[in-house]
Amino acid sequence: MKKAEPDPNLSTAGRRTPPAPGHESLRAAAEELAVKALIFLAADEDRIRRFSDISGLCLENLRAAAESPNFLAGVLDYLAGDESLLLAFAANSSIDPAQVQRAQAILSPLSEA
Repeated sequence: MKKAEPDPNLSTAGRRTPPAPGHESLRAAAEELAVKALIFLAADEDRIRRFSDISGLCLENLRAAAESPNFLAGVLDYLAGDESLLLAFAANSSIDPAQVQRAQAILSPLSEA
């Protein structure tokens, strides 16, 4: 059983500490990657329809939903959950698939708790 890692955003007194320097730019880069992933999904009718069906969103409100960081985390969760889709996106974007996982961790609501 893996030992739980301490929350780096909590001080020893249990108070939240400010994010590490560069956190804002990491978050912005993660959001940008998630938007690129959404554009990749939207470029193919079957891909975006499947995403829409699974997310429960209709195509008309995807744009509004994309404003939410939690939605962007969900896009990366969806992508990471389908290895062939993840590899296709990574190849299309000329990135390492591990970048999606790193961005996913940055945007995850659990990483903010």
